[in-house]
Amino acid sequence: MDTFAEIADERRALADLLSGLTGDQLRVQSLCEGWSVRDVAAHLVVPLEVGLPGFAVAMLLSRGNFDVANRRLTRRLARRPIEEIVAVLRKKADSRFTPPGGGPESPLTDLLVHGLDIRRPLGLTRAVPEERMRKALTFLTTTPAPGFVTKGTLDGLRFEADDVGWAHGTGPVVRGDADTLLLAITGRTVARGGLTGDGVPTLRARLEPGGTR
Repeated sequence: MDTFAEIADERRALADLLSGLTGDQLRVQSLCEGWSVRDVAAHLVVPLEVGLPGFAVAMLLSRGNFDVANRRLTRRLARRPIEEIVAVLRKKADSRFTPPGGGPESPLTDLLVHGLDIRRPLGLTRAVPEERMRKALTFLTTTPAPGFVTKGTLDGLRFEADDVGWAHGTGPVVRGDADTLLLAITGRTVARGGLTGDGVPTLRARLEPGGTR
């Protein structure tokens, strides 16, 4: 399965998940600070509904601040009924949009990480194909990924996924399952408890607000 087909599969799986959630579940705080489960779902349809011209306008209104523009667009789309958000994910699952300068690994990784941001607080699990997880982990650790990984987080550490046969880097080891590594590498502090290895204290310090990078 090529990467765009994997992206489409992830969007449809997310649509299936969201369509079965209650109102209370949609209001649960996700792993993204300040965003509910509904907000994260809305964020994932921003590139499908807004596109580059719309995002350019949001950037102008936000004085060039990407994070502010992203939050502005997410808030706007989060006002839609969840049924509309689900419908967009299904209708545009096969979209081949990629961010400027990025390949399909970027939206695939975005879907995998934000899928975990939704499922973890709800106590839900999903078996993601191993190749998909390896692809996302490789993208995060070998490609400049602004917006995903804070500069310095991975320096001098070796990351090992003990469930999908993947590893990257040299130095003290940080080990865990692929889900937990995805969350840890992208700065989710909730992942710290699922990690082992002599590199964990260093990573934990880096994940703390204001931690040394």
